[in-house]
Parts: sequence; structure tokens; C-alpha cells
Amino acid sequence: MARISYYDRSKVSPKLGAIMDSLQPPLNVFRMVANSEPVARGFLKMGNALLDRGKLSPTLRELAILRVGWLSKASYEVYQHERIGRDVGLSEEKLRAVHRGAEASEFDEQEKAVLRFTDDVVKNVKASDATFKPVAAFLDPEQLVELTLSIGFYMMVSRFLETLEVDDQEGQAEWRAKYMPR
Repeated sequence: MARISYYDRSKVSPKLGAIMDSLQPPLNVFRMVANSEPVARGFLKMGNALLDRGKLSPTLRELAILRVGWLSKASYEVYQHERIGRDVGLSEEKLRAVHRGAEASEFDEQEKAVLRFTDDVVKNVKASDATFKPVAAFLDPEQLVELTLSIGFYMMVSRFLETLEVDDQEGQAEWRAKYMPR
């Protein structure tokens, strides 16, 4: 059970209420972040920009997000982004291998470089030259910004989800028991 209540629809502005009503399905992460109206609007804009408006390959983005979720032990995040990963073309083999990281044989060299970079940023804050240079060799500055911000944004999301103990979505408990037991 979540540590605090989800937002109360009757206590938010009509604008945020309309935004929340438009989100289908009404995911618990959004219902929780809506407790702070100004933050909720910025959170949704940033998340949508990273997911829908960027130039970074959606498969590379999702691998990075999934790796952040695994490193953060954030089952809600991994569960949601496995679905998105499938939607953008990640195979089940790659989805099952993300928890093993860059050394898993399922990944090509660019995917491995993104996973190494992600690990470095999550664990050390600043990526070393050893992990930055390989991704800079095939990503342009716009894509590097998007990758780095995706990692940081989803680190924040994972910590938010775990700290507030946001409740599982339908089907998530069974998935977690199989793939990510606590």
C-alpha cells in the first residue's frame, strides 16, 4: 500500500483534472505525482518530451530506462517500460537480458555502449570517458542530451516510486514474482 494517498480529484484545478482524466490508463505513478499540481504538469511534459518528441532511438532509450529501473530495484518502472519496450520493437530476449547489463550476448555493440553508459551515470553520477566516448561515437549531441536526461529522469521516477511505495498496476504482482522478486 502506498505510503501516502493518491491525489483527490476534487482538490485539483480543472486544468489538472482534465489532464488526469485524459491519461489512459490512469497509472498510479501519475495519480501519485498529481498530489503536487505544479510538479505534475512539469513531470508530464518532461516525460512526454523524452518518450515522444526526441531523436534518440526508442529502443536505445527504453534499454537505458529499463536498466535504470533494474539498478534502482524499481519493479513498477521496469514493468511499465517492458511494455513500452515491446511496443518500440525490443525482443523478449533483450527484455529478459537487461538485468544482466552490457555483457549479455543479446545486445549489439551500440546497445552495450548505452547500457555501460547508463550503469556509469547511475552508479557514479558522471560518466567516465571510457563510457562516454563510445556513445558519443554514434550519438549526436541532441541524442546524447536525450539519453543523459532520460537516465536522470527515470532515476528520479524510480526513487519516487520506491520511496512512496506506489501500488502495483494490474498484472504487475505476478510479473514481479516471476522476474523481479523482492
